[in-house]
Amino acid sequence: MVAVGQQQQSSSGVIAVVGGGSAGHVVPTLPVIDQLLARQWSVHFIGTRSGFEEKLLQDRDVTFHGIAAGKLRRYLDWQNVTDVGRVAWAVIESLVLLRRIKPRVVFSKGGFVSLPLVFAAWLLRVPVVAHESDLTPGLANRLASSFVRTFCISFAETVLPKFRGRIVHTGTPIRPELLSGDGRKGRLALALDDKNILLVTGGSLGADRLNQVLRAALPELLRDYTVIHICGPGKVSGVAQTGYLEFEYVTQGWGDLLSAADVVISRAGANALFELLSLGKLNLLVPLSAKASRGDQIANAEYARSQGYSQVLPESALNAESLCDALKSLQLNEAQHLARLAEFKRLSTIDLLVDEIEALT
Repeated sequence: MVAVGQQQQSSSGVIAVVGGGSAGHVVPTLPVIDQLLARQWSVHFIGTRSGFEEKLLQDRDVTFHGIAAGKLRRYLDWQNVTDVGRVAWAVIESLVLLRRIKPRVVFSKGGFVSLPLVFAAWLLRVPVVAHESDLTPGLANRLASSFVRTFCISFAETVLPKFRGRIVHTGTPIRPELLSGDGRKGRLALALDDKNILLVTGGSLGADRLNQVLRAALPELLRDYTVIHICGPGKVSGVAQTGYLEFEYVTQGWGDLLSAADVVISRAGANALFELLSLGKLNLLVPLSAKASRGDQIANAEYARSQGYSQVLPESALNAESLCDALKSLQLNEAQHLARLAEFKRLSTIDLLVDEIEALT
């Protein structure tokens, strides 16, 4: 157990939050945690022992606990055998932990670390509220659904077969600082002129193929845009061209940078997608291929395309020429896309989620 912040004793009791394995299973919990803390709940976060989740939580008054985590795979692998043992041990750890901290409710954001904790909560009759970010539920959430009291979903169209509990359409929680970004401040911070800004991001770890293609397309892209490229840790190329700025990642000022961007090229993870839709950003999605994922980004991107919110370029068709062509098509249809984005209904997700959690206390 690690006290991430100097947590004050709460008068409301304990809420346990579980999620991890990737930023997508932790970052959306942060505004929810902030709201729980503001409502005087004591928050305990359960994640892996990798240190990844703990680092993301380090500035909050949250008590962190690491448990064993066995990866859930959809394919045959000898590690599946050893991971069954890890999952079983994680259930035991979770039972001991939950008996000790006595949470009123567990909020699960998914990821492979969540399943044993959710199962342990069910055994102890601790109610669980789960949240699914993607259009199609992930494996951990599908397996955990039998032990969940309330399921919150980002997309109204999400289907949870055989789930008999309460389903609530909440949207995806977005950090308030992203919604209040200042585009002028973002331009000033990077000393940018009035040229249109193309912001390119491949997610928290970057995207090698997207990085490679973007750099190949720079001679044409730089005619029309200042290109800001978020490459991922250790993936800065050192390419020196006027109008091209590359960063491993951006923490401070990300909301200002998003606000300043005229066009965004992004992967199609649910968190990134909902940020773009909530901000009404003209966007081109390059979803992670089915070879490298379960196909959740492809489903998210197809939904956004069908609603007129986004242009989509499959990774299988990605090259410098197709990237430039897709951007030209996006610009030609700019008015239609912006009109549809203006109709996107942003929900009060954080309050909705916290209300559902508190309803089970």
